Amino acid sequence: MDEEQKKAKTPKKLNPKRTPAREQDPGTRKKNFEEVSFGYGLEEALLEAARCLGCKNRPCVAGCPVGVPIPEFIAAMVNGDLAEAYRIIRSANVLPAVCGRVCPQENQCEGVCTLGKKHEPVAIGRLERFCADWQRKNGVQAKPEPAAPTGMKVAVVGSGPSGITCAYDLARLGHEVTVFEALHEPGGVLFYGIPEFRLPKKIVTGEIDTLRQMGVRIMTNSVAGKLITLDEMMKEFDACFIGVGAGLPRFMGIPGEDLNGVYSANEFLTRTNLMRAYKFPEYDTPIKTGKRVAVIGGGNVAMDSARTAMRLGAEEVTLVYRRSEAELPARAEEVHHGKEEGLRFEMCTLPTKIIGRDGWVKGIECVRMELCEVDQSGRRRPNPLAGSEFEIPVDTVIMAIGTGANPLLTGTATGLALRRGYIEADPETGKTSIPGVYAGGDIVTGAATVISAMGAGRKAARAIHEYLSSRKR
Repeated sequence: MDEEQKKAKTPKKLNPKRTPAREQDPGTRKKNFEEVSFGYGLEEALLEAARCLGCKNRPCVAGCPVGVPIPEFIAAMVNGDLAEAYRIIRSANVLPAVCGRVCPQENQCEGVCTLGKKHEPVAIGRLERFCADWQRKNGVQAKPEPAAPTGMKVAVVGSGPSGITCAYDLARLGHEVTVFEALHEPGGVLFYGIPEFRLPKKIVTGEIDTLRQMGVRIMTNSVAGKLITLDEMMKEFDACFIGVGAGLPRFMGIPGEDLNGVYSANEFLTRTNLMRAYKFPEYDTPIKTGKRVAVIGGGNVAMDSARTAMRLGAEEVTLVYRRSEAELPARAEEVHHGKEEGLRFEMCTLPTKIIGRDGWVKGIECVRMELCEVDQSGRRRPNPLAGSEFEIPVDTVIMAIGTGANPLLTGTATGLALRRGYIEADPETGKTSIPGVYAGGDIVTGAATVISAMGAGRKAARAIHEYLSSRKR
């Protein structure tokens, strides 16, 4: 343990509350794109690590989609071996700096933390982020030694969370991996979808650099389904993993969606994040955000869109959601941050029409909803209240009501079984109807979390390795 770590004090008795992390002041941060949370310093991290009970049954590990050995990495922190803590995390999670920032830990590892039954759960995500940030600042080696080359070639389509994870594991096993990315920057939704204030792009770039150091070839501006079809790919490669996500925007089908000033969340966030519209005119990507913005939806993408609109200069941003706040699918932390920044919430509200004048948005007509019995989603079903119609004056509308499967690649694949546009794949292996072709992440499950997509990429990598090994025999 070095001198800095010796100075960090650990608590003499268990603290029932988690150690807070410092954040930017809301009034300041809503005007910039710098990261909201500063994360833990060393003393804060060790204080929080000391709260871990080190449970023998390890429910937190079972709650993690990629199976990070959580008690073990926290124990290494308590013992002052931060390099070992990082190594333990990295053995299961190839994107710890990302997951520590954007994963819904409250529904996964922290949600089943034993300490959380009586007190606040251990801040596992913050500890993971701390170890990853410490590694980056101190130059600890992140690239593992790969196995001997197998001579087998694997194509990975998409460089989002599932594709990155699958490529990493396959390269570590000695396979030659080529990643095909349609956009001009790799990273998938990590780059184009999640705003800078939640996930700095230098973090994503650093993880991609590790892939390249392992010998993974990344082909950007390579639109699978156009420049190369899946059939053509399988003539060149021994196996293929499809991790293209679910990036097809959805709209409500209400009047006025063709007006100027209506965005899909995909376009709005891609222009802002990937194309750096928030740095205009330094980057030549203009984006028009009016004074009054309505964001339709209640998930993390809706929250990202709303908080981005604030930072782009909107005077008033309203989140319009058809259920109550209790049913909001967005992370509680993001809702809390949004409230601190002045985001307005119109709950139990459904837009029925976008109002325009001279081709531009001028408002949205809405109806109030009442919540009835629980439906198949496990949430109460919303029904319109007769006579409750009202109007919200806005000049920009952002539709963040989910995405669908983009048919660009799947529509050109002979014999690939689909269900409602998504690829049918074995949930444990990612195996599809085409021999040697595997799939995982949102293109299989529909929109989900970063960590669940990573779990799918990891499972598929194991299955692909077994498939390739059997072919060599």
